[in-house]
Amino acid sequence: MDIEVRIRGLMMDPATNMPIVVLKDPASDSVMPIWVGPFEANAIALELEKLAAPRPMTHDLTRNLIHHLNGQLDRVVITEIRGDTFFAVLWLRQGDEPVIVDARPSDAIALALRFDCPIYVAEKVLQSARIGTSASTEGQSSEQQRGWLEGLNDEDLGRYKM
Repeated sequence: MDIEVRIRGLMMDPATNMPIVVLKDPASDSVMPIWVGPFEANAIALELEKLAAPRPMTHDLTRNLIHHLNGQLDRVVITEIRGDTFFAVLWLRQGDEPVIVDARPSDAIALALRFDCPIYVAEKVLQSARIGTSASTEGQSSEQQRGWLEGLNDEDLGRYKM
């Protein structure tokens, strides 16, 4: 079963100085962090802030290609976690044909924002990631880290700057 999540925020991990996309299950207080690269975080931040680049970025190009090929992105699903790596798929549709494409979660999230489509997480991934986050912050137990993530406020989540 897949659970729809919302982007709670985008921030920098204070321990690793890497960007984190924080996903939240609206039906509970559970949050799920996904550490992403700086370029992917920038693509997500641009869309969250509704800023346009002077030329199409990679995710904009992908959106344009899908549109021009008469396709539609219906949803993205974070399907699996292996070790410290999350996996996702894009659920596309071209006419009546469903097309499922493997993707990195950061790319899937960036595209979901551009298509204004829902983001889902497989229940087993959400349970696994919220019990103990996959990339643990040095010197913190997974319980301490989870408490830190769940306690974030809007000001904390706006700290991501490129």
